[in-house]
Amino acid sequence: MIKLSAKGVYLVDGKLCERAELSPAEARKNTIAYSILHSHSTAGEGAGLRIRFDALVSHDITYVGIIQTARASGLKEFPLPYAMTNCHNSLCAVGGTINEDDHVFGLSAAKKYGGIYVPANQSVIHSYAREALAGCGRMILGSDSHTRYGALGTMGVGEGGPELVKQLLKNTYDIKEPEVVLVYLTGKPKKGIGPHDVAIALVGATFGSGFVKNKILEFVGPGVKNLPIDFRNGIDVMTTETTCLSSIWETDEITRRHYEAHGRAGDYKELKPGRVAYYDSLIEIDLSEMESMIALPFHPSNAYTIHEFVKNADELLAGVEEEAKKKFPKCHFDLRSKVRGGKVYADQGIIAGCAGGMFDSIDEAAAILRDQSTGDGYFSLSVYPTSVPVSLELTKIGVTEELLRAGAVIKPSFCGPCFGAGDVPANNGLSLRHTTRNFPNREGSKPGEGQLSGVALMDARSIAATARNGGVITAATDVDYDYTPHEYHFDASVYEKRVYNGYGKADPDAELILGPNITDWPKQYALADNLLVKLAAVIRDPVTTTDELIPSGETSSYRSNPLRLSEFALSRRVPEYVGRSKAIAAEEAARRAGERPEELMRVLSAVGDADRLIADTQFGSCLFANKPGDGSAREQAASCQKVLGGFANICYEFATKRYRSNCINWGILPFTLAEGTDFPYEVGDYVFVGGIREAVAAGKEEFAAKVIRADGTVEDLTLYVKGLTEDEKEIILDGCLMNYYAAQNH
Repeated sequence: MIKLSAKGVYLVDGKLCERAELSPAEARKNTIAYSILHSHSTAGEGAGLRIRFDALVSHDITYVGIIQTARASGLKEFPLPYAMTNCHNSLCAVGGTINEDDHVFGLSAAKKYGGIYVPANQSVIHSYAREALAGCGRMILGSDSHTRYGALGTMGVGEGGPELVKQLLKNTYDIKEPEVVLVYLTGKPKKGIGPHDVAIALVGATFGSGFVKNKILEFVGPGVKNLPIDFRNGIDVMTTETTCLSSIWETDEITRRHYEAHGRAGDYKELKPGRVAYYDSLIEIDLSEMESMIALPFHPSNAYTIHEFVKNADELLAGVEEEAKKKFPKCHFDLRSKVRGGKVYADQGIIAGCAGGMFDSIDEAAAILRDQSTGDGYFSLSVYPTSVPVSLELTKIGVTEELLRAGAVIKPSFCGPCFGAGDVPANNGLSLRHTTRNFPNREGSKPGEGQLSGVALMDARSIAATARNGGVITAATDVDYDYTPHEYHFDASVYEKRVYNGYGKADPDAELILGPNITDWPKQYALADNLLVKLAAVIRDPVTTTDELIPSGETSSYRSNPLRLSEFALSRRVPEYVGRSKAIAAEEAARRAGERPEELMRVLSAVGDADRLIADTQFGSCLFANKPGDGSAREQAASCQKVLGGFANICYEFATKRYRSNCINWGILPFTLAEGTDFPYEVGDYVFVGGIREAVAAGKEEFAAKVIRADGTVEDLTLYVKGLTEDEKEIILDGCLMNYYAAQNH
């Protein structure tokens, strides 16, 4: 189905070639990605990329913190379109007034600074961006990791909030020239195959090896024309799970019709590679060979064909149970009980959000369920259209009625099933979801309290086929149904009546309305001459997700209160982390107040003159993980560590650029170890890096460290921080991005 080649490849007149008349360096300039990136860069040729975006998007989990940071850094008005959606609408059933307080803040900020405000349940973040902000050749930066609009000819990048702050303050997004991977599509999907089938297969083929990490995926080939725009969008939004930086697709008549249907014909232009284009590596996908897929808990890359899974269900589910046992010893997870009589029974089906809730997927799911029943057993089906315009059209053409008649529940536009705040299954339940992620807790369970359920990702079509069979997991390719696609008609009046569009109409005198839970960031301090950190958590899993670093779901009730939110840091993974970090922070506060804490003096005496070192050695907590940061772009994974007094992370590599960037922007030293370096150290051990400030300022990338173990022994350790930009050095020296801007504006 999918072939990978790490060798460079030419595309000549649309055909794959090993050689061409242009050098790789010259032909690389003919990729779509190169032209878009360089048209948005303010840097000169060969100087890296310093990008200014065309628009920004963020949702109600992140926009309060972004605006609070920008305010503290001197924000006067939004210099580019900035859409604030309220699609997460976190936990409207609990938490009192604080949820709506954030929404009131968002609207007041849109009026004050000239922003776009999309009220709750109108649209999920990426649907609104597709419907209103995307344009061929544009770039959009979002604070959600699934900021991907490549199928619409728009390069979307998902990063943490500080990167949006930089854009709001008219600064740039700085990266090295990324490699570009050719994704060459051929063939046509057979009936029953949907975008999630292709996406899951692609993630399964690429994630584990890091084949496309921090690269651009460029989708071209004769197979593109065989995919409707929703199908392309459905594949594209999942490219985040490959760990690529961004994506872009060639555009065509189908793309043009999409823009025309949305009343934005002028935003279309043809995007194609030049006659001779060079790519750093190649992914070939034969769409005609795609099968119905499933991604087992707890990661989108746990990919199997549904036929393969059902045949080997007991063995594969045993593996999931074993993983759960290692990560969540309090939980009893018995998925093998779902296997009965050679069939696998699910408890729930969810079609939702920016990946599953699109018009075409719901339309075809309804066709599969026409005149059928989801049954009166434990299995239930919920459908969340991705926006009110989509919901309206589905209602007009009778699709909503067909789904309701079959037993489905129709719900408003909401990201809840994607981030752990909606349709939480029963303990030990198995939920099938056409959503973006299936990490632990993304379904809303609380593993730290002994509650655990699992999510398997499937396409809407196979979820509908499963619902039709009363919850027996079924590939859509195995059911007989008639389907004639409906043409989609977008009704702009929905947004005209409800969305506040204040871009270019900032009102400095407008009041910014802050509810009692909305608080400023606590004071952060510049990096001291020396650094001493104590290991507060040691995680030896192959990969650590941002959901483990700061769980999604109910925690987001406190998204606008940094201190309260930080109480949830690592709570599902290392519950002791918060208490340990607070104790370390208390010692640092005492040191800063002029005291000489006994423990600090003892440790410092092991590496030098404690009486001299105590005054200029910053003391904080440290996290070790093999490969942290896979998953969400939420800056809270880093900011919560810093609020608790975290000053460093140590790892072999960062899973994503965005998490490493978040750490840097919060003044957390992103230390790495050389491959093969032993790290036998445990919670309670200390790491001392002398002369850290001078070394960072000088641009050094290698740091001689000392490890002080619990028994008092001292060992040498070499740490690295590679590839910092000049701005990133200053941010770390100043202690965080806010301090950096405050110093600039002083």
